[in-house]
Amino acid sequence: MHPYVPILVLGVLAAIFVAGTLVTSALVGPKRYNRAKLDSYECGIEPTPQPVGGGRFPVKYYITAMLFIVFDIEIIFLYPWAVAFDQMALFGLIEMVIFIATVFVAYAYVWRRGGLEWD
Repeated sequence: MHPYVPILVLGVLAAIFVAGTLVTSALVGPKRYNRAKLDSYECGIEPTPQPVGGGRFPVKYYITAMLFIVFDIEIIFLYPWAVAFDQMALFGLIEMVIFIATVFVAYAYVWRRGGLEWD
């Protein structure tokens, strides 16, 4: 038996499930469409008109997104280190302390500059 057969079977089962769910919802679901149901949902209030090119996001949004990416990447580096900690011994510990200290300095800088406050 080829080692990829179970993966192929799982993919086929997932595709059948998706197709079956879509067909069932189209057959069983309500067919009463109106303008309110076709509008985008904004917590029950009337949708605000958007400019033709799209709306503008505040700069704080991008700063928050970049901070999320930085700390997310930190976790990605911490995971393999935690798994292989016994094999790296003292060298791995020193390297990770340096890495975490570097990230902490960046975190302290952003905190001091007010990058974590949402106004």
